[in-house]
Amino acid sequence: MALCVFALIASEFMPVSLLTPMAADLGVTEGLAGRGIAVSGAFAVLASLSIASVAGRMDRRTLLLGLTGLMCLSGAVIALAPNYATYLAGRALIGVVVGGFWSLSAATAMRLVPGPQVPQALAVFNGGNALATVVAAPLGSYLGAVIGWRGAFLCLVPVAVVAFAWQWVSLPPLPAGPRAAGSANVFRLFQRRAVRRGMLSVGAFFMGQFMLFTYLRPFLETVTRVGVSTLSLMLLGIGVAGAVGTTAIGALLKRSLYPTLAGAPVTMALVAVALIAWGSQGTAVAALLGAWGLVATATPVGWWTWVARALPQDAEAGGGLMVAVVQLAIALGSTAGGWLFDASGYQSTFAAAAGMLLVAAVSVVFTARADPSAAAGAQAGP
Repeated sequence: MALCVFALIASEFMPVSLLTPMAADLGVTEGLAGRGIAVSGAFAVLASLSIASVAGRMDRRTLLLGLTGLMCLSGAVIALAPNYATYLAGRALIGVVVGGFWSLSAATAMRLVPGPQVPQALAVFNGGNALATVVAAPLGSYLGAVIGWRGAFLCLVPVAVVAFAWQWVSLPPLPAGPRAAGSANVFRLFQRRAVRRGMLSVGAFFMGQFMLFTYLRPFLETVTRVGVSTLSLMLLGIGVAGAVGTTAIGALLKRSLYPTLAGAPVTMALVAVALIAWGSQGTAVAALLGAWGLVATATPVGWWTWVARALPQDAEAGGGLMVAVVQLAIALGSTAGGWLFDASGYQSTFAAAAGMLLVAAVSVVFTARADPSAAAGAQAGP
């Protein structure tokens, strides 16, 4: 499962490190190429909201294998795409996989291991995410320079095939649980005020993150003016910092969940503003991107921890709603960022990202006030 997460995240965000050559080859602007991420996000939303009702009582092992096979197909379609429309079709396929696979991930972890080991299992899943963040962007940039962006995408196909074979051998039968029918209506969870506010916080966070992150390569090439090798090193720095943050955030979340969730977007907003001010200075940009990776990669672990706390009895429904909100936010963020980038340059894109991240931080404060467990903890404290 962790290997499949690695291949999935690498497939989803590979365009970030290959945006410039993809746009040139497909004959579109960088903003339009970046909207391929928005397309995958839109289809991930549809998949996450409908996967429980569509799958019904299907064995979850069969469903996970089918989604992994679809990921293999998506990589081949994107790599061999003769035009922009075919590229978008491939992105739509990977969106379906993202929505379906992530919606089932928490519930699957809860069924594969005993209850006390569920947090460790989720950490292993997020380890696949962190590894993809470390490897995918710099490796994609390097492979794009050596064998072209199409070759870089083709390299993901055998990884997905290995993940499929490994899951085929190792996953036990996973018949649909007794709550499968109820999980089909994920919108019922919005009846809870804490859930409404929390999902607003999640959406604002990911929208702000991907308004900036999607257009990082053209910023580095045109403003910081780095070459391919330096670009790969900077992207690697983001990934390494993200792996460190993912490892360290667990201790923070145990002590202070909501302060951590609020502080992360504030830090990222400050980085976005600093990139506008010092974007032409390579050393400063490298340090700022390291801080961005440290926080941005680790924060989703915090939000999955929040989901486990807020919706412990609704694993599939909560996972589906979370993925839908995240992917919708990514789609909106990358699209809005693309419009701003094409219309008025990186300054407006980065400034808008900073504003949205501050909205996320404020929303976290209101989420904490609506969370009964947080209020109880505060009353029980010294």
